Amino acid sequence: MAFCIRWSAQAEKSLQKLPRSIAHRIVKKVGSIQEDPFHFLEHYEGTNCLKLRIGDYRALVDVDLHGNAIHIRVVGHRRSIYKQFAP
Repeated sequence: MAFCIRWSAQAEKSLQKLPRSIAHRIVKKVGSIQEDPFHFLEHYEGTNCLKLRIGDYRALVDVDLHGNAIHIRVVGHRRSIYKQFAP
């Protein structure tokens, strides 16, 4: 059963600022977790969200098992994403 991908406004805005090749790679990786989201996701310490590693970039996500949805909260470079998303 595939999960529905939902992007937050902040994640979409961050994605638009990135170079097209990197944005495409992020969208492709996020799409690959639709069937089995927990295969690539890791727990983000100190919060109740998960992180997805995409090279030097990260996506912080929530997985809604009851609604079969993956909510992408924030997307960004690993050096700054954790500052953007303060628990």
